[in-house]
Amino acid sequence: MITLHKFSDDFCEENYVLIALHSDLEDYALAYTLNRALKISLIRSKTDLDISNETSFPIYEWKDKLNERYWTLIVNTSIKEEYLEFHDLFSNETSSTVYHVIPEYKDVDYLLKIEQEEDEIDSDMLDTILEIPKIITAYQIETNNLKSKQNLII
Repeated sequence: MITLHKFSDDFCEENYVLIALHSDLEDYALAYTLNRALKISLIRSKTDLDISNETSFPIYEWKDKLNERYWTLIVNTSIKEEYLEFHDLFSNETSSTVYHVIPEYKDVDYLLKIEQEEDEIDSDMLDTILEIPKIITAYQIETNNLKSKQNLII
C-alpha cells in the first residue's frame, strides 16, 4: 500500500510584503536611493527573473541576516523589441511588446518584495520610502488575491 502525502497551500506559502513603487528613476538609481534611505544593501543579481522564454526582469537583492529579511527589488516592466521584415511600404520596422511581472498592476514601475515573518510592513519604512524625492508614490499590495503571484517566486 502506498502512502500519499499532500501539502496544503499554506505550508508552501512564503511570508512576504510587497510594496508598489512609482518612480521614473532607472533601476540602478532606485536601488542606490533605497539603499541610502533604508540603510540596506541591495545589489544587482547575476541572474534576472525569467518568467517565460519571452522576457526577463532585472532584480536587486539583499539578505538582511540581522533582521531575518530577504529584500528583492524587481523591475515590473520589460519591453522586448523585435525586428520585423516586410517587403512593402513599412519595411524593416521594429515592434515592441510590453511584459509585466504583475499584470494586474501595469502602472507600477517597481516591486519591492520583503520576505519576513510578519505580513505587515513597518509604517516607518513606508514613510521613509515616501520621503524619497524621486518616488512618486509607494503602497503595500495585498498579495492574497494576486493572480500572478507565482511570478514573484525567485
